[in-house]
Amino acid sequence: MAETFLLWFFCECASDVKYFICLIVCETLNEPECPVSLDLTSLLCHTTNQARLTVSPSSSQLFEGDFLSVSCEGEDGPAGWTVRRNTSKRQRSRCGDGWGKQVGSSCTITYIFRRDSGVYWCECGEGITSNTVNITVTGGPVILQSPVLPVMEGDSITLLCKAKSTHSNLPAAFYKDGSFIGTELTGHMTIPRVSMSDEGLYKCHISHHGESPPSWITVTAPLTTLIPSTAQPTDSAPPPVLAHLPLVATPVFHLMVFC
Repeated sequence: MAETFLLWFFCECASDVKYFICLIVCETLNEPECPVSLDLTSLLCHTTNQARLTVSPSSSQLFEGDFLSVSCEGEDGPAGWTVRRNTSKRQRSRCGDGWGKQVGSSCTITYIFRRDSGVYWCECGEGITSNTVNITVTGGPVILQSPVLPVMEGDSITLLCKAKSTHSNLPAAFYKDGSFIGTELTGHMTIPRVSMSDEGLYKCHISHHGESPPSWITVTAPLTTLIPSTAQPTDSAPPPVLAHLPLVATPVFHLMVFC
């Protein structure tokens, strides 16, 4: 009969984001050593020189005439990164090429127009890219200020319904996926401990002013790890489940992968 064993994998990003530490734990029923190859870790643990993208103001919607700054920073610093975008008029255009001003790894648009609506991202010379953000510029009277980057499950977020004609916070009605979800007297709606069910398309409305464009809010799940089952494989056996890795275990070896 085939040897039954339990194999755990856990990869964690180091605090300075320069490498991943992978812990492999193996327990066997009858064998003192784990019957696995180190090469198996390459299937589960890898790293790329991913850029961190920041947007100011941190909102997916802007009024025409507002200011926008998009900044990039790679794992080795900001050098070499540029900002690009796709709009309805041009694809993969670079900051400074007819729009915006690139200074270092930051791109600024001092007066934004509706034609600047589009998808923005960071890119380096080797073709490595960051995640993308969607920016909507409206000439309308109301915007919904919502997170421009994905929100981690368990975090809290605040939505702000804002009228262009006043700096005061006005009562606003909020909607998700077309359904009314509540009215806030100050125009602020806080969603504590966001879950995956909170992901969706949001908009807001201010009486006597108008309605905002819709914005999609993305929610991401915490890091999970794949734990194979210890049961003998059968044709009808269910697939392995995703679960958080137990912290109490005996390590067989560690793998450190540098970027």
